[in-house]
Amino acid sequence: MSDGATKTRERVGAERRGPKTGRRLRPGPTAGFAMLPWLLLGLGSFSNLVQGETPNPWFGAIGLLVFNSLYINVVFRAFHPSARHSRGTWGALAGMAVMTFGLGGAYGGSWLLFFPLFGLACGTVLRGRHLVLAGTPLVVAVAVVSAVHDGWGAVTIAYGTVISMLVTAAILALSETVVELRSTRQELARSAVEEERLRFSRDLHDLLGHTLSVIVVKSEAARRLAPRDMDAALAQITDIESVGRQALTEIREAVTGYRDTSLTTELDRARSALTAAGIEPVVRQSGPPPGPRTEALLGWVVREAVTNAVRHSGATRCDITVDGAPEQVRLVIADDGRGVRSGPADDVGADASTGTGYRGTGLTGLTERLAVAGGSLEAGPGGPSGRGFRVTAVLPVDPTADAPPTGKASPTESERPA
Repeated sequence: MSDGATKTRERVGAERRGPKTGRRLRPGPTAGFAMLPWLLLGLGSFSNLVQGETPNPWFGAIGLLVFNSLYINVVFRAFHPSARHSRGTWGALAGMAVMTFGLGGAYGGSWLLFFPLFGLACGTVLRGRHLVLAGTPLVVAVAVVSAVHDGWGAVTIAYGTVISMLVTAAILALSETVVELRSTRQELARSAVEEERLRFSRDLHDLLGHTLSVIVVKSEAARRLAPRDMDAALAQITDIESVGRQALTEIREAVTGYRDTSLTTELDRARSALTAAGIEPVVRQSGPPPGPRTEALLGWVVREAVTNAVRHSGATRCDITVDGAPEQVRLVIADDGRGVRSGPADDVGADASTGTGYRGTGLTGLTERLAVAGGSLEAGPGGPSGRGFRVTAVLPVDPTADAPPTGKASPTESERPA
């Protein structure tokens, strides 16, 4: 893979890990303020202390202060991802349990309302199995302690404890699920944008690389022919105009995502480009015609491989073979040029005169495309004469392809040199 493609992938990864996408969306610690109004349930106990109706008021006042402090600590830590299941949070819950049963068991009356408050604090921290394991013995103990002080009123206290715990846990779990779904939707949207960027970059590379190469080759041919054969030079210039107009149309179609490459059209363009570059094209086709999807992918392979051959191979002949079979279609493009001798094999801009290879980002992108479609692409040395460069693409038969009629022989192989 080229340095440019590597940097692009690193930049995309950095964007994913950046501050906007790296952290998971969760309710912030400030959500704990929504739990503070429930402390008003303790106003009855505070009123008893002020009016002197509570025995040992100093014990009650200290207990009330400690309970409220632990409650505030727990509900704020419950909304902080790293602190929710920490030892400090569990310790604060244990301290609340001691204070709740101590105050409720000692005083009864309005002090029993600390049990629903404790259940609410448990609901902010516990989920699922932990909620059941902790909630069941808690409700039983609350019912026993309340029954001692309030008789049948214990039913109300136990019910309030269960409801406050379960409803709080359910609402917060639902809120967390909604936040996760929103985060997932944003991630899917970013992935779709990234995929579209990669598609557009591949299409633009393949379109402009091939088109500009053809224009350069035909311009050179026109310059060479102009002094001795003006008609032939004008024909090359006409081809340049046609290629340019076609490129504009293809770029517009690539932008909108509706480009449908035709294999037949790409083979005709390949013959023209190779001929203008002084390379003899030999095209062989056999078997049933491929379906639209397979034809489009093979057209991209022909475009990329021929572009590389024109720009870098220095070949005199290029063989293009399309072999259709009942289960797969095989495309082989081989030239007799310099091939891959030394140097980096992923530099699409390498100069053939230096002996370097010309497998670039275009072939890498095509390999990825064919892999998604269940096919494969291989590129390396091995032309018709044992040297040069060979590109082999294999794709499964498109389900929409037209099968050959039963009882009729498949089309015979034809060789059509330019």
